Amino acid sequence: MLQRIQSVYLFICILISGVLPFFIKIWTSSNKTAVFATDHKLYIGLFLISAVLAATSIFGYKKRQNQFVINRLNMILNFIIIGLFVYHSQTLSGEAKVSEKGIGMLLPIFSIVFLALANKAIKKDEDLVKSVDRIR
Repeated sequence: MLQRIQSVYLFICILISGVLPFFIKIWTSSNKTAVFATDHKLYIGLFLISAVLAATSIFGYKKRQNQFVINRLNMILNFIIIGLFVYHSQTLSGEAKVSEKGIGMLLPIFSIVFLALANKAIKKDEDLVKSVDRIR
């Protein structure tokens, strides 16, 4: 389980989605206060669901197809988080001129990259198993 590279990628995804939103600011508001994901219940809930999906995918290593599907669902969830970040940053009045966007808005993008790398490694494992079965 842990000796596979996709498990490492998924563990990094758990760290990105489950730990970093508590410490990295998403943006700075117009009155110079840092806004974290923990300030919004929706964001922290979606980040924690993403971390749980990645953990489920790690422990579902015996069923590679299910693991692949869970990672795809997690990617869709991270795209939804990105969409909510963009929507929220564009709808606040006066936000375009006075607020600063933080590195926290990029967390779902980093998570998507590591999920895609994990899916690539899962596909490679699946192809290896299929080729060995073909030889028999």
